[in-house]
Amino acid sequence: MDCIFCKIIKGEIPSYTVYEDNIVKVFLDISPVENGHMLIIPKEHCLDIDDIKLETITHIYEVAKKMHLLLKEKLNIDGMQVVQNNGTLEEVKHYHMHLIPHMDGELKDVKEIYELLTK
Repeated sequence: MDCIFCKIIKGEIPSYTVYEDNIVKVFLDISPVENGHMLIIPKEHCLDIDDIKLETITHIYEVAKKMHLLLKEKLNIDGMQVVQNNGTLEEVKHYHMHLIPHMDGELKDVKEIYELLTK
């Protein structure tokens, strides 16, 4: 399988990982829309909302809540968009959820945001 997210999970491609457990991995998007733009991906490869287990979706939302608190605490965000695309809208064919924070300010380097979130 030539899935970029599976390669990130296996450590074959480096990522700015903010959170990880036995079900999901959360990392910063390398082409962020906003500072702190994160992706939550299940470690088990699944294509989209029709292919993912309900328990995994529930866990992803629990982790999204934790990441929202982290973003509020570390980056002082004033809002967050939650996006999950399917079918032709899905650029990478591996279920993933975008957490896109909103705040005032210029876009910063992903490494700088990573350091702010993990210190």
